[in-house]
Amino acid sequence: MQSLLFTPLKIGDLQIKNRVVMPPMCMYKAKNENGQPRCFHRLHYAARALGGVGLIIVEATAVEPRGRITSCDLGLWNDEQLEAHARLVKECVKYGAAMVVQLAHAGRKSECDDLIAPSAVKFSESYKTPRQMSADDIVAVKQAFVQAAIRAQSAGYAAIEIHAAHGYLISEFLSPGINLRDDEYGGSFENRTRFLKEILSEIKAAVKIPAGVRISADSWVKGDWSLEDSVRLARELEALGAAFIHVSAGGLFERTDSAPAFTPLYQASYAKAVKQAVSIPVIAVGLITKASEGEALLLSGVCDAVAYGRELLRNPNFAQAAMSELGCAELIENSYKRAFK
Repeated sequence: MQSLLFTPLKIGDLQIKNRVVMPPMCMYKAKNENGQPRCFHRLHYAARALGGVGLIIVEATAVEPRGRITSCDLGLWNDEQLEAHARLVKECVKYGAAMVVQLAHAGRKSECDDLIAPSAVKFSESYKTPRQMSADDIVAVKQAFVQAAIRAQSAGYAAIEIHAAHGYLISEFLSPGINLRDDEYGGSFENRTRFLKEILSEIKAAVKIPAGVRISADSWVKGDWSLEDSVRLARELEALGAAFIHVSAGGLFERTDSAPAFTPLYQASYAKAVKQAVSIPVIAVGLITKASEGEALLLSGVCDAVAYGRELLRNPNFAQAAMSELGCAELIENSYKRAFK
């Protein structure tokens, strides 16, 4: 029987050759604050494509300058960046990887100037206090996501991932402990999820490529954003046309009171709960380092694809080694077959 990890997966209209995912991991390598992918990125991502990864999600890419985590982040807020992303995509797709970009806004966790957030509540003592977003700010940021999505499609990306996890701007809106607004974007679950749902809907109206969402399934603070909230949100995102859900956790608060032990597969149960609630593909992540672990997650119905983050940083050829381990040696790129005999 062929390994499930190396069977194709369809996300919307996008066919992926296998279920090994490189999740977005910031490299902080843009130069001169220009937000452009450069030679480093073209080598970094193409190496994983050549190594057999089916789906590569390019690191958090800011939709506007104040949305960067650091001044060395990638961006997609202008056409010069678009051209640089197009060169990156071209280098990777030639080796068979499907290329996705994660569109992001750092919100109160930005180290840049003019921090904005749902409310004027800073992340920690080492961060500045953000400015509460006005109605005009909300409109502007939504439009920035849409314009970045249009550029992503023009650059050749096969899909978009909306970053609604890890305590950055969109997930700040979801959290009742961070979002203290009293308008239509704060208070109830419906209001706190409105910003994300409007961004998804407006992106879908503007581009033809699939759009998925990465979420933090639990904020790890009791009484705040919970797995039950995430399951409910996932159903609503699916109804709005989300193509996939990428399930992570945490990152919203400096201090937590219910974080799990950071052991292998520690976030898999979150992905399983979301997968049981939706019919679109679900990506699991979180200290998954072995081919056998990914195969077991797929076989047990926890997820539809497996994100190997740290392992792909350590080993660009992890996917080919996994092919050998799981009995799919015929899939290894010919030039590398001798390494696995």
